[in-house]
Amino acid sequence: MKMNELKGFCAMPKTITLRLSDENYDAFAAYAKAENRNLANTIETLAMKQLEEALFADAFEMEEILANKDLLRRLKTGSRQAKKKRGKFVG
Repeated sequence: MKMNELKGFCAMPKTITLRLSDENYDAFAAYAKAENRNLANTIETLAMKQLEEALFADAFEMEEILANKDLLRRLKTGSRQAKKKRGKFVG
């Protein structure tokens, strides 16, 4: 359950202050206009897309991961050890 859905409470969106150079502002504004979006929605949408790309593997990467049997075996071993609180954390 998401924190903003806790006990039926719906949290309000957060407001932040963002400093942009004139050049970057103009680029975002032009993109927003071309996409028929407001500036805030454009920045949020592009930021979330970048975040998803940084956090998650794309289809090609997943295909490579799933094809690597040795890697999968080691991941499963590590997962089992973590559940048993065995092994050591390497940071």
